[in-house]
Amino acid sequence: MTNLRDLMCKDDRNLLGIVSVLLLVTLPALVMADDSEPADLNMRYVRYHIDQTVNDDLTHVQRIEVAKKVLKERAIKRIKKTTISFSTSIQHAEVLEAYTLKQDGRRIDAPKTNFQVRINKGAKENAPVFSDRTTLTVVFPEVEVGDTVVFYYQLTQTEPMFPGQFSASSWFSRAQAYDDVYIRLDVPESLRAHYQTRQMTEKVTTKNGRRILEWRFKNSDPKKNERQDYSVWDSESEPGFAFSTFESYQQIAETYGLRATPKAEVTERVSKLAAEIVGDETDTREQARLLYEWVATKISYAGNCIGVGAVVPHDIFFILDNRMGDCKDHATVLQALLSAKGIRSTQALVNSGRVYKLQKVPMVSSVNHVINYLPDYDLFVDSTSTDTPFGLLPFSVSDKPVLLVDGYQENMKTPATSPAVHQQRMKSVVNIVSDGSATGEIELNLDGMSAANTRKGFRHITADQEEKWLEKVFRSEGYLGSGSIEKDDPSPLHGPYGMKVTFEKKSFIHRPGAGAFRIGPLLPSDAPIQDYITSMVEPVEDVDTACSGGKSVEEYSYVLPHDMELLAKPEDMAIEGAYIKYTATYKVEGNTLKVVRVLEDQTPGNVCSPKLVEAQRALGLQIIKNLNSQAVYK
Repeated sequence: MTNLRDLMCKDDRNLLGIVSVLLLVTLPALVMADDSEPADLNMRYVRYHIDQTVNDDLTHVQRIEVAKKVLKERAIKRIKKTTISFSTSIQHAEVLEAYTLKQDGRRIDAPKTNFQVRINKGAKENAPVFSDRTTLTVVFPEVEVGDTVVFYYQLTQTEPMFPGQFSASSWFSRAQAYDDVYIRLDVPESLRAHYQTRQMTEKVTTKNGRRILEWRFKNSDPKKNERQDYSVWDSESEPGFAFSTFESYQQIAETYGLRATPKAEVTERVSKLAAEIVGDETDTREQARLLYEWVATKISYAGNCIGVGAVVPHDIFFILDNRMGDCKDHATVLQALLSAKGIRSTQALVNSGRVYKLQKVPMVSSVNHVINYLPDYDLFVDSTSTDTPFGLLPFSVSDKPVLLVDGYQENMKTPATSPAVHQQRMKSVVNIVSDGSATGEIELNLDGMSAANTRKGFRHITADQEEKWLEKVFRSEGYLGSGSIEKDDPSPLHGPYGMKVTFEKKSFIHRPGAGAFRIGPLLPSDAPIQDYITSMVEPVEDVDTACSGGKSVEEYSYVLPHDMELLAKPEDMAIEGAYIKYTATYKVEGNTLKVVRVLEDQTPGNVCSPKLVEAQRALGLQIIKNLNSQAVYK
């Protein structure tokens, strides 16, 4: 059972509750092979028992027992050690039993010397600033193939993450062997809650003012899983359960806002800072951009994982004093600065992972990140990202359900990544010399996230590193060469980005004699056509996958020496379908081969169905032949 303490505590990205830290480490929704083909197992869960009692004040106690049997040698290293993590200020943990059960029936208890406790005290002793997580690690003794390790512990929650609310959930992979899963939830009979079970047997009883919910699951003979792409996943596709006292996702947003919104207070310090940032700028949208860029670049990231601080921002003065904070803190500071200039905004909750839909039962775990929404411009911004221009969103929070803290709108989503915004144009001139060497120039111009990604890559590279980087690029392609780079300043967040590379390459082609050369980029970039097509021709799985679009233009001018003759060139191509359009022209003008390739991917949305992926793959298989074709010379 996942104790859903972690709404925005990105310092613990994998810690969605103590149980998921401990053992829910299997894969999500599955693509099974032949029904008769068994999974190749390294271990199996002999027992997975959780008994959770929820008190009237919604504090609660969990007793968790997990027994794992080692089936393969390669599993020993992972299974012989178990780590749990909990908040020192609002949780207490106690190990009840930890032992190795040998194959011959002997029990070997883990000695206290095999327990390691690490308490994160933050910036100074007894005064944690960003984390109060305690980790407890147990090393099991004498573990061999055929043995079973048993870990039984109690976790007590002394303060609910949200006042008056409780939620819990678990899912169990069908690719993993579970011999005995038993979940027992003991709650007050008067507690109003929603819950859902999936492929689990259920028993519900009431006694002495308590409601007891019991769920069981067994999967002793899992089948082989052949899924490779997990870019989109849905916990509801797996066996499991969800339980929540929240009536709706609107209530989740409003409950978060009760403690978060007051933190965005416009103080005298905030007003003065906002005025300094915007200066003489009078256009409110430009003011918003300047404020956004200040927060994104001046407030560094640090997770807030102290008790209920996982879902409550720090105070404004604290964030500004330390110039650091998590996503809640970034969103809070930006909201306050915008308010100081009279610009309306609200915080918004979203999932920054692989989840693209909300669970049916309102679960806090459906969202794990905070951004801002500016209603006057119908604009979402994520100031936690240090690289995303104002007006754009990182892919991870695009095309996702979003919960506005103020002005909640049912079924609202962040905008999908717009293909029209993300563009790259590469223009290359290659002067081939009679001895087979080449000199030339490459111009690269980018926009949207392609520009942002390239800026990020060059932001911390020195001139010496740039020169060595070019040499490494050429060597990786089998060439000896050198070059120089002229580039735009990578510091700003906004606007297009451009660079120019002048290069010399030795032995670019084989000379003298006949040969062929492949037409393609001489420089790595963010969005080459080849990358689009390579991703398109991957095997298709029967699951939704994450996807995006954009435009990439590549122009090449190969200037041949007078003693070299072009014997054959690739055929022109024009193909269109399934939101993909590709054109390629190859023309000889005098001693110059001129090539123009254009790929436009207009895929709508960030999630593609298997049907669409299959249709695009069919086109990609044709396009890749054209991309790999060569120019023949003598």
